[in-house]
Amino acid sequence: MAYYDLSKEERNGVVLEMSGEIISELNSNKHKKINNYLNNPDTYIRKNAYLIIGKIFIENTDLQYTIIALLEVLLKEESHYIRQTVINAAGEIGKRNFEIVMDFFDIGLFDKHHSPRNAVIGSIKKMGEVNPKPVLEWAKKYLHHPDKEIRREICHGIELRGRKYPEDILPLLKELEHDKTSRVRNTLIHVLGQIAYKKGCLATVITDLKTWKNKQLVAEAIGEIIDVHHRYRNFGALTQEEARDYINKNF
Repeated sequence: MAYYDLSKEERNGVVLEMSGEIISELNSNKHKKINNYLNNPDTYIRKNAYLIIGKIFIENTDLQYTIIALLEVLLKEESHYIRQTVINAAGEIGKRNFEIVMDFFDIGLFDKHHSPRNAVIGSIKKMGEVNPKPVLEWAKKYLHHPDKEIRREICHGIELRGRKYPEDILPLLKELEHDKTSRVRNTLIHVLGQIAYKKGCLATVITDLKTWKNKQLVAEAIGEIIDVHHRYRNFGALTQEEARDYINKNF
């Protein structure tokens, strides 16, 4: 039976049982049950596993070395489920201490399967939102990587921080303004739209775009920003007309 086929009380019981078994195996240097949780086909079992591991890391300093050592071993497993969940667990740890898990993202970014690579993007988003300085510094070194997919994934990964603090990621985005690859360019335009519709963000983005040299890309980005204000009209600070008027007056 899948996790969300259970009642809330039953789900709570599953999480409690998982927590007990994971901490027990960490204390005894075993990982059979941990492997099973990380390799479970049910997305929500895997999610609970990495959330539990992240919580144990924060709350049990004596087990931190054991957790990192185990995750390093499991990152080499053949199962992409396990590697994906390891990256997500590292993302939970990286919210507090990015430096200790940075290598996991250097490896996961080049994984042969898309699931661990997607977990890197998701982890960059959640870490960058609460622990931006080291995460963005790490992301910066991949902005000009020869592989266009790496550049695109990094651009996508830093988006979430920019939704509240566009000024933090705009310098990184600007480094991609002359990228020739359409997938990178399209992601860049998308991200510029996504970081412009919350309260106070439009002015920051438009002020920065005025300094960009690729005028064709800027024009496309402005079109996306105006369109986003319609698509997200229930969540944006301004109406589409207000956004258009602001841009016309200030750009």
